[in-house]
Amino acid sequence: MNDLTDPLRSVDVVAARMPCPPRNPLPDDACDAHSHVFGPYQDFPFTAASNYPPPLATCGTYLAMLDTIGGRRGVLVQPAPYGIDNEALVAALKAGAGRIRGVAVLPRDVTDKELQRLDSNGVCALRFNEMPSPQTGKPLEGSVGLDVALSLASRMKALDWHAQVWARCSDVPAITEKLERAGLSVMFEHMTCLDPSLGTGHRDFQNVLSLLREGRIGVKLALCRVSKQAPSYEDLRPFQDLMMEANPQQLVWSSDWPYVRMGDAAPDVGDLLDTFHGWVDDASLRKAIFVENPACFDRFDD
Repeated sequence: MNDLTDPLRSVDVVAARMPCPPRNPLPDDACDAHSHVFGPYQDFPFTAASNYPPPLATCGTYLAMLDTIGGRRGVLVQPAPYGIDNEALVAALKAGAGRIRGVAVLPRDVTDKELQRLDSNGVCALRFNEMPSPQTGKPLEGSVGLDVALSLASRMKALDWHAQVWARCSDVPAITEKLERAGLSVMFEHMTCLDPSLGTGHRDFQNVLSLLREGRIGVKLALCRVSKQAPSYEDLRPFQDLMMEANPQQLVWSSDWPYVRMGDAAPDVGDLLDTFHGWVDDASLRKAIFVENPACFDRFDD
C-alpha cells in the first residue's frame, strides 16, 4: 500500500502506461488537447476521495509521454480528486515552459488575484462537470457544475477563458445555450459522450452536428471513453467522419492519458494517433486538428 498523504484514503498507486511512438509522425507543433497529471503525492496529495486507483503520472512522466509521441504542445485538465487545488497543474505548467496550457477547477468565490495567477501560468479555461458518477449517479466529488460557470462567466470572459464541459450528449444543446447567454464559448470533452449504439441518426448526435456546423461548440476527439469496440474503435469512425464533415475547425484531438478507471483496457497513445491518421488522410485537416485549432482554443501564441 502507498500512502498518498491523503487523509481520505490510502490505496495502491498504479504506474501510468507509457506509449510507443506512433508509426506516422505528427505535424510540427502538434497538441494533445486533454491529459492529466497526478503526483508526486508527497507534494500534491488529493483533496477529495478518488473513485479509481491513482496513477503515478507526474509532470516529468507526462512530458516524456509527449516527447515519445512527438507532441510539442499539450493541454492538462484538472482531475476530480484534486478538487479546486490546482497546484499540481500549475507546477506542471511551469515545468512545461510555455508548451503546456491548463484547464483548472475553481469555486465561485475565487479571488481576482488567484485568477490572475492562474492566467499568468497558462490556464486558459475552467472545467465543469455535468456527468454523474456511474457508481452513485451524483456528481464526482471534487468537481464543480455549470452553476459555477454561470457565476464566474463575466470574470472568465475578461480573461478570454472558455468553459470546458464533461456532460452527456443529450445535455449539450441546453448547456450550450446557457453558456452562450453568459457570453462563454464551450469545449465538450470525450466526443460529447455520445452513445454509439444509438447510431448517427439519433437526435442527440444530430443536435451536436448542428451546433458544430454553426461553430457554436468545440469538441475533443477522444475515442477511448465512449467506444464499445476497443482497440479498433470502429464504432466511432462514422461519428468522427460526420463531425469532420460538419466543421473540422471546431475539433481538437486528445488522448485522455493516463486513462484512469480503464485498467488493462487503457490504450497506447501511439496507437490512438495511428488510428486517427488512418481515418483522416488529408494532411491539411490533420494539421488543423493537431495544431491550428488548439492554438486558437488554448491560446498557444509562440
